[in-house]
Amino acid sequence: MAFNPLNWLLGLFSLDIGIDLGTANTLVHVRGKGIVLNEPSWVAIEKRSKRPLFIGAEAKEMVGRTPANVIALRPLRDGVISEFDITEAMLEYFIGKAHEQSIAPVPRPRVVVGIPSGATEVERRAVFDATMAAGARETYLIEEPTAAALGAGLPIGEIGGSMIVDIGGGTTEVAVYSLGGIVTSRSLRVAGDEMDQDIVGYVRNKHNLLIGERMAERVKITMGSASPIKDEQTMTVRGRNLVSGLPQAVELSSIEIREALAGSVKVILEVMKDAIDEIPPEIIADLMEVGICMAGGGSQLKGLDTRLSEELNMRVWLAEDPMTCVARGAGMILENLEINRPFLVSPDRSPI
Repeated sequence: MAFNPLNWLLGLFSLDIGIDLGTANTLVHVRGKGIVLNEPSWVAIEKRSKRPLFIGAEAKEMVGRTPANVIALRPLRDGVISEFDITEAMLEYFIGKAHEQSIAPVPRPRVVVGIPSGATEVERRAVFDATMAAGARETYLIEEPTAAALGAGLPIGEIGGSMIVDIGGGTTEVAVYSLGGIVTSRSLRVAGDEMDQDIVGYVRNKHNLLIGERMAERVKITMGSASPIKDEQTMTVRGRNLVSGLPQAVELSSIEIREALAGSVKVILEVMKDAIDEIPPEIIADLMEVGICMAGGGSQLKGLDTRLSEELNMRVWLAEDPMTCVARGAGMILENLEINRPFLVSPDRSPI
């Protein structure tokens, strides 16, 4: 991309925004202010006109409680756009909220958006176009594991191996870096949402009880674990009995939830093993020294770092504030665009 003096001048005064456009949550980072917005990626729309009525936390509160003429939905699935117009409206709303916090009028913002490393060219272009249509002056794309690694402070541009595992709502991203390049990577569509479905299926099959996704998510956050915990817990869940059709409450234990989540945890573990199997011995030696970093909301599952450490024979550690790593990493790109340009990806394979 040729140097443009006007863009350079506008860049001095513009709002620079990094966005983690997640399946479960959207986070917005503004340069100089940090994370200014963290809201669920939900939109409540009018069924006929598809006009957005509520966006973010308000829309999520309506899930399962909407009248007949309103639908609450997530416009992203598995980390990519499934409803273009609704995603555009959601992005416009979030960018507008970030813009409102500016003290003085500023030009339209420059935006860096995180995308799954396994996104196709069509999916990349959809994110790029939706962001531009939502009001961005310039839009840049960065793969989520790269953004997560930058946000976690990993030295991915230096000699020596670094490994990041970013477990989000729709995708799990695994990547190994050296000298600023990706040695090997994996993008897996098993993450937080799949874990919620595991709990829904387990409760249905074992207790004949149908519970909602929001209840499953609450159970996962409260007492989900990947390895035995010191104080096992119990929790009462409410739903509809599939035999009688009547409301019923069932008490679940953290041991049962660990059993329900075992399948998804095993899949993530196997993908990490596959990635490690492909890297040179020298980088494995580096990783044994510095460990493997985990980021993303799903990485906060209790005991997951312990389980992975035991299975992989190396230290696995949680990044500081793991949920915001992608947004913070995306926000860091525009601090020095020319130096960080190699970390960006193009929506259509043209030079950036």
